[in-house]
Amino acid sequence: MKTVKYLNFYGRRRGKKLSKLQKQHIKFFLPKVCLSGVSYDENPKRENLDLEKIFGKKCPVWLEIGFGGGEHMLSIAKQNSNIGIIGCEPYLNGVAMLLPRLAKENLDNIKVFSDDGRILLDVLPDKSITKLFLLFPDPWPKKKHKKRRFVNTENLRMFKRVLKPDSSIYIATDVNAYARHVLEIFNK
Repeated sequence: MKTVKYLNFYGRRRGKKLSKLQKQHIKFFLPKVCLSGVSYDENPKRENLDLEKIFGKKCPVWLEIGFGGGEHMLSIAKQNSNIGIIGCEPYLNGVAMLLPRLAKENLDNIKVFSDDGRILLDVLPDKSITKLFLLFPDPWPKKKHKKRRFVNTENLRMFKRVLKPDSSIYIATDVNAYARHVLEIFNK
């Protein structure tokens, strides 16, 4: 089910001041690896992305939501050149950490979406993702903030729509309360 609505975003978009090199990579390199056609402005009708066109070939596509500095994503991209990987990270400093390393590695199988993962999930084709990584998401530990957690019933419905049958979801956390929360949501 496609939805076009305003999404509340919880968390920071920026942190420390970016270095000159990071600013240059955002200006010149990010447009080369940026996943376009996702935002509400670019895609107001919320049409599905053409992943074969995006990666220039038909290939399995993996998705990492909240890639942080991109260490995991770079590692799996180097080991799996035949896989298309979409990395989603709304925190600009994380994107800025990834870009110089991505430019140095010269990998062509990574696309970056630097905004909220729910916006991306909304335009991914049905049954298009073979692996989903959600590594160490913000646990929002306060009871009043539980609704902010990325693993929730609504997002689980989107995961179910975009994941291929027999696909894998990898969720990692070091917060016991969040692990229990994830298990409860999945058990429902």
